[in-house]
Amino acid sequence: MEYNPNEGKELIIKVGGKSFARIPVKTHFIIRQDNLDDIIKKYVLPMARSSDIVMFGQKIVAIMQGRIVYKKDIRLSFWAKYLSKFATKNPAGPAVGDPYKMQVAINIAGLPRILFAGAMGAVAKLFGIAGIFYRIAGNQVNQIDGFCHDAFADYLEMGILGLKNCAKLCDEIKGKYNFSAIVVDINDMGGNILGVSSDLKRKEKLLLQILKDNPLGQKSQSTPIGIIRETEN
Repeated sequence: MEYNPNEGKELIIKVGGKSFARIPVKTHFIIRQDNLDDIIKKYVLPMARSSDIVMFGQKIVAIMQGRIVYKKDIRLSFWAKYLSKFATKNPAGPAVGDPYKMQVAINIAGLPRILFAGAMGAVAKLFGIAGIFYRIAGNQVNQIDGFCHDAFADYLEMGILGLKNCAKLCDEIKGKYNFSAIVVDINDMGGNILGVSSDLKRKEKLLLQILKDNPLGQKSQSTPIGIIRETEN
């Protein structure tokens, strides 16, 4: 079977002297009512091999697990409006520069922690150090997504929260389907490996190198799942 990369991406990448194919898996637009096992059976099993690593985008896993919040249910506070004005502008998206994301961050971490994170982040910027805000605010804040005009209008009204127990989920997938699994949050600015099945522990750095160019894309590709396959090419 012939596989094609997303537009502007390469199918094969060489890392550490080895070649890896990053095969996009096209799906329908995934919503809260979808089930991860059904998605795997419909889209992944016809393509995957036991030697593959299957990557799942954080966004679709969070949606199916109900880790979402809607704009209409969020009451913006003074602090959310005020603090969001000082957030670093990110080309990949507004992050906590969006008042709704800032409010969700406050709801998750608490106002005192967010104020402290903001103050320390401002000091760190004076010395050219980035990322301090999120280190202090916590990983769940770093994972807040949505509330932006993506290729799909649904995301404009929907906030997506961070996942918990990703490693456990990946192990469950590995046990059921016999391929390795990872959950990723990757964009054109970089990304994170949020969870891996036990057989992939201590390989996170390699996986990030394989995915560094964001082969799944962020826009209208509808490929929130991908397969990493070592190849001889």
